[in-house]
Order: sequence, then C-alpha cells, then structure tokens
Amino acid sequence: MITLRTGLVALAMILAPVSAVSAQETTLKFGHAAASTHLFQGGTELFAQKVADKTGGKVKIEVYGDRQLGDDGELLQGIQLGTIDGALVSAPVLPLKMDAPAFDALQLPFLVQTYDQMAAALASPVGQKLLDSLDAQGIKGLGYIEAGQRHFLGRTKKVETVADFEGLKTRIVPTPLHKATWTAVGVSPVGLAFGEVYSALETGTIDAVEMNLSSIKAESLYQSAKYVTLTGHYFWPGVLMINKARFESLPEDVQQAMVEAGHEVIAEQYKMAADDEADVRKFLEENGVEISELAELDKMQEKTRPVLEEWVGKDPLIKEFADAVNAAR
Repeated sequence: MITLRTGLVALAMILAPVSAVSAQETTLKFGHAAASTHLFQGGTELFAQKVADKTGGKVKIEVYGDRQLGDDGELLQGIQLGTIDGALVSAPVLPLKMDAPAFDALQLPFLVQTYDQMAAALASPVGQKLLDSLDAQGIKGLGYIEAGQRHFLGRTKKVETVADFEGLKTRIVPTPLHKATWTAVGVSPVGLAFGEVYSALETGTIDAVEMNLSSIKAESLYQSAKYVTLTGHYFWPGVLMINKARFESLPEDVQQAMVEAGHEVIAEQYKMAADDEADVRKFLEENGVEISELAELDKMQEKTRPVLEEWVGKDPLIKEFADAVNAAR
C-alpha cells in the first residue's frame, strides 16, 4: 500500500534530477540593435563564449541582433522591466532614456583619441563606477563593447573644411550633448531613429549622418551616401547589461564568471574594433565610397571645446573619466 509519505518521497525523487539540471543549465537572451554582421554582434558573442567557458557550459547566452528584441530604447526598457534578460545598449541612449547623465562621459567631443585610450579608460576604476551607477536603475552593468570611432558620412557633398558642415541636415542621436556638439560644428541637427537612417539618406530627407565605419557597412548606408570624412570626433561604446534581479538570482559563481567575462572582453574587443576599421575602410572604398581627412580638424576641435568643458562640469563621474583619460596620455 502506498502511503502519502511514500508518494511524496517518490515524487521528490522524480523531480530531483530535473531540479538539478535546471540549477546547472541556464540560457539567457541578450539583444542589440545593430545588424548581425556588426561589431556589436561579434563583441557580444565573445562575451557569451567567455561566460560559457568560465561556467563549464552551464550558462548559455543567445545573442539576438538585427533589432530582433527591439531597438536600444526598447531593450533598455525591457531590461528594467525584466522582460528581457540582457542586452548591449548604445551608451548615448542611457542619458536619453533614463537618469544616467554620467554616461555622456564616453562621448565628449575629441576627448579620447585612440581605441587603446578608450579601452584603458573603460577598464579602469572609473569605468567600473559608471557600470555600478546602473544598480539604482535595476540594471547590472557588466562591460563595454565598441562599435567604432565616429566619422562623417555625406550623401552628395564632400566635406573638406569646417565651413562645409554649415547647414547640412545631419542625423544625430538627439541627446543634449550631441545637439550641443553638432550645433557648435555648424550643421542642422536632425533627431532620427537609427533604423530610419538608410531611408532618410536614400530619399534625401537628410544630407549626412555622423557614424562609425562599421555601421556604414553593416547597415548598407554606403549605397546612398558616398562621401566619408574622417573626423574621429568620439567613440560609440555599447554597455553590456543584465536585469539586476535576474543577475542576483544566478549562483554566485555564475555571477562572478559574468563579471569577469565583461571585464576581460573590453581590451580584446577594442583591439578587434581597431583592426576591423582598416578592413571596413577598404570595403567601402571598393564600393565607391570616397574617404578623406578633414583638412581643418583643429578648427572642428576648437569649435567643440566649449561643449567638452561645459559637460565636464555637469557630473562628478564625467570629470573623473575625463581626468583619467587626460592623465593616461
């Protein structure tokens, strides 16, 4: 005769293996808003591989590009609500969509000159402080992945001097920092969603866009705009993040593995991004894009210097980041 106690013991024995497997194997979905051929895809996959290696395969991170889980704003909202596990979100979206003004530090005009400088700054204590500042927003910051140094892409007009910027309808991300920077340069800034840039260039709704070479290739923008001016005005880091409650629900060794992987990926992926730029430049030139240097880069830097100086005073973390970059030069 089967007693209640015997039945409960038998049920526990049946369920035990399932629970053990569940505790050992975890799948997390991470999204990003760039194309699956973009640096953001490769960088997030590098992070995923590191996490898998460090956890002995217990944690699998599935990477969804091409805006499959939403654009940057939707990804950020989904992480905060807990409907999305994690994502790589472009840094300028954080001050735009939530109370995180310190992330403007990562795009101060002409502050950071090289990929190595940016990688070193992001891997430093102030880079970690920026990640930690997301805790209050229900987000665990894990690391940074680079999309590439930003340049200027014109549809029909070659920009050779600072005067050539004047009045060009130029797509920007409509953050106060970007508005101030590009107004100082002299363009006519146009706030536009990333997914709308291709059609806007194609139809002539905009004359130009400030963009990294990797995105010009990945989003096929070179089909509608043929003039790149190398300005290197700032970089475009993405912030690796996960819902904080989801992160804290994971075993401590898994949490540690994710933190370590997020930190380690910075230097490796920034080297990948730097190496990629030469290959992408060659691709664009082979597809009819004319690439040139700005003859008066020093004048562009001079026009934007007041913006840099104003923003350094806006937040202690912005100043700390700027001081760290300047001290390392």
